[in-house]
Amino acid sequence: MGTDSNKAIAQRFDALLQTREFDQLDELCSPDMVNHALAPNRPAGLAGTRQWLETEGRNFQAFSWKELHVVAEGELVVQFGSRAHDWPGGRFRGFDVPAGHCERGTAFMYRITDNRIVERWAVNDLLAMMLQLGAISVPATTAGA
Repeated sequence: MGTDSNKAIAQRFDALLQTREFDQLDELCSPDMVNHALAPNRPAGLAGTRQWLETEGRNFQAFSWKELHVVAEGELVVQFGSRAHDWPGGRFRGFDVPAGHCERGTAFMYRITDNRIVERWAVNDLLAMMLQLGAISVPATTAGA
């Protein structure tokens, strides 16, 4: 299918993350999709994506794009920009992260074949998120350093 169709599929996937209506996953994604953003202990295929969305993914709902650029060519679609988010607070990557609002750089990459997502990547500036929320801090610099 065409580039515009592939952009629309990526947009629909992004939108369903906000609605939590995961019944559309079977329509949008290949059952054996490879989600490169998942931890290696997740199930293979769409099952791993569904499992993440229903567990840890709930902490990442209610995002909004503050700036969004979409680039597409052939089977590939890239969404990148800045997303705002209200983190509910809790453990994240071994840190206790307080609740609060943050904005961070984000990029999602998709490979779409026959109107279904067959591969997905996610790159997020998690360091910016943890700094903004006060989970970590930048060490003080010494004068003259």
